[in-house]
Amino acid sequence: MNKVTVIGSINLDRTIRVARMAKPGETLHTKEIFTAGGGKGANQAIAAQRLGADTSFIGAMGEDREVSQTMLELLHEDGINCQGIATLSNHKTGQAFVIVDDDSENLIYVHGGANMAFKPEHVDQNRDLITQSDFVVAQFETPIDCTTEAFKIARQNGVVTILNPAPAIDQIPEELLKVTDMIVPNETETEVITGIKITDQASMINAAEKFHALGIKAVLITLGSQGTFYSYAGKTAIIPALKVNAVDTTAAGDTFIGALSSVLNKDFSNLEDAIKFSNKASSITVQRFGAQPSIPYLKEM
Repeated sequence: MNKVTVIGSINLDRTIRVARMAKPGETLHTKEIFTAGGGKGANQAIAAQRLGADTSFIGAMGEDREVSQTMLELLHEDGINCQGIATLSNHKTGQAFVIVDDDSENLIYVHGGANMAFKPEHVDQNRDLITQSDFVVAQFETPIDCTTEAFKIARQNGVVTILNPAPAIDQIPEELLKVTDMIVPNETETEVITGIKITDQASMINAAEKFHALGIKAVLITLGSQGTFYSYAGKTAIIPALKVNAVDTTAAGDTFIGALSSVLNKDFSNLEDAIKFSNKASSITVQRFGAQPSIPYLKEM
């Protein structure tokens, strides 16, 4: 069983289902509205835990007790170690507002709240969670200096680091890249970061070479319904996705990363099999609505 620590965001997702997206100035009736647990960090932690990992979390929530207590209960229900979650005064717990249409496309607006307010000192206070892990996973919905601190601790202690650079930024600090073992962007994020538009496998290889030049060992580019491209140790390939009837792509990428961290060997020796497993997990997620409610359990695989 892999031990995984996630540094990341915790959001309450408020989802609205519509037949189609509204145009500017247009009013439409909705089909359904519901709330669920979300946040890229929390989603990835829950995916890792449900799919077999022993998972801990480092992050923050606000003092809005009703929302924060709901989110904490959801994490506890899945058995995640929450000792690294701080409660910050004068901040609200993160929330995301998600619109999903009948074509399973989504628009997401995020209020970061406490997610963007915790400090590297908080990461240091929970360094034992990191040093006792096999993998540390992070995204960009929390402060980059916190991720950098966590990855430095991981590197010093032989813990493998996985960076999901989402939402994408065009200038990732070199200090962070130097302590990143694997990077997992999607097509859009890859273009923002590298400046290379992803159109075919050749462009993926070119983008991967840019990442490798920065010192990153393994590059995975998630391609949605096409599957996942990888570049590692001189080998490149696309692992196809499973063909399913997708109804909501929310948390598909987060499921992939959580699943990957739950089964990947630290030396990446089973990388292809781990990607196939993760593609399968994501294929289940997209057939259901919501973020955390859609993430599968190991018994479903």
